[in-house]
Amino acid sequence: MLFLLTNRTHKNLTPEQYGHLATLAKQFYGAVPEGVTIRGEWAAVDQSCNYTLLEAPDIETVQRMQAPFEPYVDMEIVPVVAFSGWTAS
Repeated sequence: MLFLLTNRTHKNLTPEQYGHLATLAKQFYGAVPEGVTIRGEWAAVDQSCNYTLLEAPDIETVQRMQAPFEPYVDMEIVPVVAFSGWTAS
């Protein structure tokens, strides 16, 4: 299943919290869970948020991956499908 994640880092984080968030991100990218594939990542030009398209077995897997980031990031998870024109594939 494909999921689009929109991540917005909380604006009032302390330097210590930013450091912990960076550590969590490094740990995640160093060991992406089995069955999860990152298809692409983008950031807004103003750095207000970033977007990740990933493939995972189910939304529960994505929610488990997201859980450690909850104190630092607002995240929206949307299941998506590819389409071309007006025809879903």
